[in-house]
Amino acid sequence: MVPTDIGVRLLYRDALMLVIDKPAGLPVHPGPKGGPTVTDHLDGLRFGLPRRPQAAHRLDRDTSGCLVLGRHPKALARLNKLFADGRVDKTYWAIVEGDPGEDGGVIDLALARRSDDPRSWWMKVDAAGDPSLTRWRVRGRSADRTSAWLELAPETGRTHQLRVHCAAMGWPIRGDAVYGTAPRQGGPGLQLHAQALALPLYPKKPPIRIAAPPRAHMMPNLTDCGFVLD
Repeated sequence: MVPTDIGVRLLYRDALMLVIDKPAGLPVHPGPKGGPTVTDHLDGLRFGLPRRPQAAHRLDRDTSGCLVLGRHPKALARLNKLFADGRVDKTYWAIVEGDPGEDGGVIDLALARRSDDPRSWWMKVDAAGDPSLTRWRVRGRSADRTSAWLELAPETGRTHQLRVHCAAMGWPIRGDAVYGTAPRQGGPGLQLHAQALALPLYPKKPPIRIAAPPRAHMMPNLTDCGFVLD
């Protein structure tokens, strides 16, 4: 396999990690319904090492963009710790419904599971839940003010955090069939993209910065909100 066989683009490679641009609609790990996953195809990203790389964090099935892979167990453990300690700066782009009104701010809403069923990943705002904080700013707005392009920087890494936070503020992410208004079938696809990462992987060097260009499914809405492709 070459990276493009499953729509994956290789963004970065060194001795410890790979960063790939995951397409929307492709889960990272196998689920109960089966189907293709990123994990199924990682043997093609060994680049001479005896083991295939493994994902160091999660991206939702329908979220595209930067996904970090550890190339061997020691590298994976180091990367896992960086993510667990909140030392990785993550930047997402989202197209949301409506206009936030202001140009930026902070969403500080605790989150908890909707159900006690361990198989359920759906979340809700709950004051008794885990602290969850997202910084946001508007990058652009559509001419009719029905959509906005946001830059989101989560300081915590809760499940579905960005989707729940945006919905709770009254501007759900376009294409979200769980927390927003999108239909379960035939919608535009979730308009959420893991656009950039900064990882302080090497102690005596500056953080490694990687960016993933927006995917095709988001381009019409991004363009409507003022995005110009370089």
